[in-house]
Amino acid sequence: MYKIVSKETLNQSVELMVIHAPYVARKCEAGQFIIIRVDEDGERIPLTIADYDREAETVTIIYQVVGYSTQKLSEMKAGDSVIDFVGPLGQPAPLHACDHVIGVAGGVGSAPLYPQLRKLHDMGVKVDVIIGGRSAEFVILSDLFAEFCDHVYIATDDGSLGTKGFVTTVLQDLIDQGEKFDEVIAIGPLIMMKNVVKLTKPYNIPTSVSLNPIMIDGTGMCGGCRVSVGGKTKFACVDGPDFDGFEVDFDECMKRQGMFKEEEHACKIGRGE
Repeated sequence: MYKIVSKETLNQSVELMVIHAPYVARKCEAGQFIIIRVDEDGERIPLTIADYDREAETVTIIYQVVGYSTQKLSEMKAGDSVIDFVGPLGQPAPLHACDHVIGVAGGVGSAPLYPQLRKLHDMGVKVDVIIGGRSAEFVILSDLFAEFCDHVYIATDDGSLGTKGFVTTVLQDLIDQGEKFDEVIAIGPLIMMKNVVKLTKPYNIPTSVSLNPIMIDGTGMCGGCRVSVGGKTKFACVDGPDFDGFEVDFDECMKRQGMFKEEEHACKIGRGE
């Protein structure tokens, strides 16, 4: 059993949990993920490691309450325990020293982006970040990014905070102003990452993206997380989740991600959601 050390509500649909998981905390790196199961009857939920503390033996996860299993997780409180917390899974993010990196986060994409940019900062890299959300309420972790990022740019759909528009609007403005980036790390909805890559590719700015396709076992056995990268089949759970954005087939990935929408809808109706 893995004890929930603390819990925090970030907005109406996103929550943060710190969980005591000694073995995971000892080995995990930025970019990796875990699979959590609330109880014996619970589904396996893959979640990115948002932070970790080796000394305290804790791992931080951030999740969006969108269905049955995350709702069950949301009902738990500090002091409760989950039955499974497996990891670290996946490959650490391929971070390397350079002069200037900008991260681009959409929604809960701030969670996996945070440890990557922090590690780059610790490596001596200048880092900036663009955080996007539907409105001010959905912009998360900006205060934490501000602790080590030179600039924190915000974009909201409704203009309630920062620039009115998309994260790509801000990124394009920065490039137009002459900002030079050695790399872009984009994490968020597939369509957002696709559009970031569409923007950066003509400038030949290397762009890393994080893929989160349908995932069951997290070890490459089920094949559910297969994606096409550079014309080859890769498995996000063992080869990723971070890939070269220029080589990702986003259209195929989005099509596969929506394969079970009808079944998900039927399950929600059956549960009375």
